[in-house]
Amino acid sequence: MIPAIGLIVGLVVGIVLHPDVPLSLQPYLPIAVIAALDAVFGAVRAVLDGIFDDKVFVVSFLSNVVVAALIVYLGDQLGVGSQLSTGVVVVLGVRIFSNVAAIRRHLFHA
Repeated sequence: MIPAIGLIVGLVVGIVLHPDVPLSLQPYLPIAVIAALDAVFGAVRAVLDGIFDDKVFVVSFLSNVVVAALIVYLGDQLGVGSQLSTGVVVVLGVRIFSNVAAIRRHLFHA
């Protein structure tokens, strides 16, 4: 449940502190948030499956965010940023919903 607690703490800190995101990073923030959510829901699923590893979570979290942002950055450089952003959101969205479904099955059909 550490990932869920981290998510809640992060949300509260963000709401309280109201951080300013530099204009140059604003296009990448939504993609980074979706990538981070994918890692968090994957970690919650791993906890429920009894296979959670904190090192894997940290690496997954950081690599998801960096790779997703790099894909969108590359798309921006090639002039197809919105298409690649959509692709990243679709892929990560499918993974998030898959993990949420597995969490739901585990919690309500255990």
